[in-house]
Amino acid sequence: MDRFPPTSRRTLLAALGGSLATLLPASAKAGPIPSGEDGSCLLTPQTIEGPFYLDPKLMRSDITEGRAGVPLRLRLRVIEAGPCTPIAGARVDIWHCDAKGLYSGYPGQGDSRSLDTSGQTFLRGTQMTDAAGVVTFETIYPGWYAGRATHIHLKAFLDARTMLTGQIYFPDALNEFLYTQVPAYTGRRAERFIVNANDGIANEEDPNRRAFCAVKEERDRYVASLTLGVDCSASGTDTERAETLTALPERPPRAGGSPPGLRGPGRSALKDRLGALVPGLRREP
Repeated sequence: MDRFPPTSRRTLLAALGGSLATLLPASAKAGPIPSGEDGSCLLTPQTIEGPFYLDPKLMRSDITEGRAGVPLRLRLRVIEAGPCTPIAGARVDIWHCDAKGLYSGYPGQGDSRSLDTSGQTFLRGTQMTDAAGVVTFETIYPGWYAGRATHIHLKAFLDARTMLTGQIYFPDALNEFLYTQVPAYTGRRAERFIVNANDGIANEEDPNRRAFCAVKEERDRYVASLTLGVDCSASGTDTERAETLTALPERPPRAGGSPPGLRGPGRSALKDRLGALVPGLRREP
């Protein structure tokens, strides 16, 4: 089954064609290799592994497995920070939640935390970088879950060493549009309070936004691109990392209270969220 009905997809993309250029920030329209003042390529920040990593040993480019959502091509380039040289033969793993916020392979999924996806492998995969240091994945635009901004998890390995554990972030104007307009993403029982501007992990571990991808439109998909500057001397092994596969998943919102990272009642949190999404919007007292 097509993960996004052709008629609806064409209609949506046609409608977005004249408007998304105004939705996407300037930083999301171009993706040059990041460089420092001295011209050296910058290191992509390490961040927590986050929840629900597993290695189903699926060497594949298309990771959708029929999940509903807006088609997304994710293009990652792995380079050595400093000399900017591409790294061929590096292993890149990615995993992310589906349009409704579910990860494959684990119980306790969904807004109710009552769904069990154990044994499933959707939206997970591995690729090896080519001579240019590039891997490409065919997937869907990630959904969201309570307590976090929209993201895709990644791990990059060279031989048995973990060079990078990180998360990839997306422009919030596009997130908001898709989550409110595309049926695969709507109808959630939970509200989305956390965006890039008030995501504690993104702000603490990636204050310079080096892991925020560039997004462009094609006729039938979005294409997200990011260059990953890694440290080839990084230590660590698959075995050592395997011991922390489920370490410290993000906490769910407290019952009857605000989501983690926000203060005050829900109404105040909603104003904070709108203020974070709309540049120049002032919060009313």
